[in-house]
Amino acid sequence: MLILIVLAAIIVLLLLITWAKLNPFVALIITAIGVGLATGMPLIGDGAETPGIIDSIKAGMGNTLGFLAIVLALGTMLGKMMAESGGAERIAQTLISRFGEKNVHWAMMFVGFIVGIPVFFQVGFVLLIPLVFTIARQTGLSLVKIGVPLVAGLSVVHGLVPPHPAAMAAVNIFQADVGRTILYSIIVGLPTAILAGPVYGKWIGGKIHKTVPKEMAEQLTEPKDVKELPGFFNTVFTVMVPVILMLVSSVAELILPTESFAFSVFKFIGDPINALLIATVYSFFSLGFFRGFNREKILKFSNDCLGPIATILLVIGAGGAFNKVLLDSGIGTYIAEQAQQANLSPILLGWGIAAMIRVATGSATVSMMTAAGIVAPIAAVVPGVNVELLVLATGAGSLILSHVNDAGFWMIKEYFGMTVKETLMTWTALETIISVAALVFILVLDLFV
Repeated sequence: MLILIVLAAIIVLLLLITWAKLNPFVALIITAIGVGLATGMPLIGDGAETPGIIDSIKAGMGNTLGFLAIVLALGTMLGKMMAESGGAERIAQTLISRFGEKNVHWAMMFVGFIVGIPVFFQVGFVLLIPLVFTIARQTGLSLVKIGVPLVAGLSVVHGLVPPHPAAMAAVNIFQADVGRTILYSIIVGLPTAILAGPVYGKWIGGKIHKTVPKEMAEQLTEPKDVKELPGFFNTVFTVMVPVILMLVSSVAELILPTESFAFSVFKFIGDPINALLIATVYSFFSLGFFRGFNREKILKFSNDCLGPIATILLVIGAGGAFNKVLLDSGIGTYIAEQAQQANLSPILLGWGIAAMIRVATGSATVSMMTAAGIVAPIAAVVPGVNVELLVLATGAGSLILSHVNDAGFWMIKEYFGMTVKETLMTWTALETIISVAALVFILVLDLFV
């Protein structure tokens, strides 16, 4: 019954948006309430143990936006400074000249893969989306052809490569070796990103031609008062500041004692929010004051760029609310209990459980953590299981079929200016390609290691 409720909720949500033409924010909240009622959640909860429907909606929206609202705001300001100073145009021109227009989508996949290793998916996305917009406008290529490879690179490392939180937690649960897990994740991740990124992106980009949404184009692409573009190294370093800070934080976690003051400092400045804040303030100087902009101009840039992301934030928050209601209704727990009874190899079991929970609840992190917790005791008593590949398998399963119950789905939809159908054909398809291709590569690698 719970599975039928999830399927019915997805159908209703799609109909509200596509047929009834409801605003996605309103449609998501209505559907979340409907799921809560259908699954028997209490109207009014009595605390954290048994939350009510509205409690779950508030918690889901708050938890999602508590991180993302700050990240998107700071990332958009940094993107605005890149656009106004001409920094995004400088990087775009350099990549186009080095790789050529025909191969620039390959460059975007590698940029996403490298930048995504130390940063969260959402952070890497808001850092690099101005670059995607600028290249799409300068080359006339479909935003889909340029954007899909970038998103594929970011998504692969987010789901498979430590030190990303869910992957790192799975390493601990399975008692896997971090170094070998990272090595195997790169061996599996690169060909996976190539298939889901440049290969699929080129094909689907020929089917769906999208230009940069007008409001985003005004804020994050064309420089308006620039006589000379900033240097390539200056711009790249500015964008890489948060990446460097998060990387230093990850290294500190491995080599410094956790009770030391230095560890606390590095973890503090390497937190995604602090790292982005430092980078944004640094951009005010490197791409602002030092490029001839005064305080009034920089303040205007910071204010103007926030308007277009208001709708995006609301839709993402509502997606988080829908996701939280699904989790609190017990759907994820039910699927985990059913899957535990299956007689499969641990690698296939880990992938399958993570995939089912991901499809039902929309949360990659929850599905990976749940699958790891269920499969770890089974793997411990099955001889010959490669636990490093088991980490990758649960990560791959947790990425499959991202759709309307995932806040990331709505972020991609709004930034790329796509319809729900187009987002299913691009984002949902590439996530599924990543999940299935990664599983195939994992099974092949399992024959040799």
